[in-house]
Amino acid sequence: MGRLWIFALQLSELFVCSLVHLLYGFYIFSTAVAGDLSQALNGYFFKSKVNTEVKEEFKGSINADGLPPIVLVHGIFGFGKGRLGGLSYFAGAEKKDERVLVPDLGSLTSIYDRARELFYYLKGGQVDYGEEHSLACGHSQFGRIYEQGHYPEWDEDHPIHFVGHSAGAQVVRVLQQMLANKAFKGYEKTSENWVLSLTALSGAFNGTTRTYLDGMQPEDWRTLKAICLLQLLRLGVIVYDWFDIPWLKAYYNFGFDHFNMSWKKMGIWSLVDGIMGNTGPFASGDWILPDLTIQGSMRLNSHLHTFPNTYYFSYATKQTKKILGFTVPSTLLRIHPLLFIRVLQMSQWRYPRDATPPYKGYRLVLFVYLSLELDTRTEPRILFRRVKYIKLYVVN
Repeated sequence: MGRLWIFALQLSELFVCSLVHLLYGFYIFSTAVAGDLSQALNGYFFKSKVNTEVKEEFKGSINADGLPPIVLVHGIFGFGKGRLGGLSYFAGAEKKDERVLVPDLGSLTSIYDRARELFYYLKGGQVDYGEEHSLACGHSQFGRIYEQGHYPEWDEDHPIHFVGHSAGAQVVRVLQQMLANKAFKGYEKTSENWVLSLTALSGAFNGTTRTYLDGMQPEDWRTLKAICLLQLLRLGVIVYDWFDIPWLKAYYNFGFDHFNMSWKKMGIWSLVDGIMGNTGPFASGDWILPDLTIQGSMRLNSHLHTFPNTYYFSYATKQTKKILGFTVPSTLLRIHPLLFIRVLQMSQWRYPRDATPPYKGYRLVLFVYLSLELDTRTEPRILFRRVKYIKLYVVN
């Protein structure tokens, strides 16, 4: 009877969490659509009165002052310029200076795949994920084509400032290691000095316990619990990519096109195999959640180095406090109402006592991450002016 009661509570919690995330996702999506419709209507009714100047995205050159560009790399579920209508992941930083670039990388693709995508976004050409990696993970070796790179002159003499938020910071570290290892076919002169600086905003360098809260197995960091929020996410992503609705994916794309899960390419059986867990990114483990577990991050970090000619900055933030022995957010006024329950759940989560600790000496620390507004006027070190909004993140 006790087990049934616990199971019923777990199902109730899953239902509430799923509903909250769906409502919040719909809220973001509808906001983007409403913004685009409003802009289109304004352009239609007032085009004769307003002289609108269209400013193209900065590509292939730098300002007259010769300063290097700043590349902002989003985290999990993030998006780049051009996705979700006029919404901006980085609070409009890319609109304030033409040197600021915001690439659109796969929102759920692995750290490795994102690093490859970032390279070709800047240099141009067709994304090459590497033959060995592609065979091991069961996806196409080649992906999106960039007819023109957003900074094709990128090299040791024209390095770049990178700013990574959450998982985006680890993407830049992996990319820099690839540059040092000369891992891009046809580019034998890459080096770690192509990265002038890396600034991390709540960078998930050591993983996040949020992955376990949402459904990753603490004992086996590559697999999901049978009933959890990430299982619902997995099913939703598979169905979303299988239907492959062009206008919908133009608004938001999880980044799994190189897995060829669309019905146009694989038919009905690709949907069945994906749902059964036989094929796709969730079967091979080539997606971002395993990389963000503590164990997955340790595996990545074992191959990464820091380099003497690169500036490294890391902004870690904490926004929790103890009340009557309970850990709670320091402020509730800036938390979106739809996320309030989930925020409290994250504050109370603890690594299971009966599970093997991810490493010797492990201890739990709760953090809240703050998304900050970029001050693009500061060179060469990148500073920040003020807090834009607040969300909860759990890291170690």
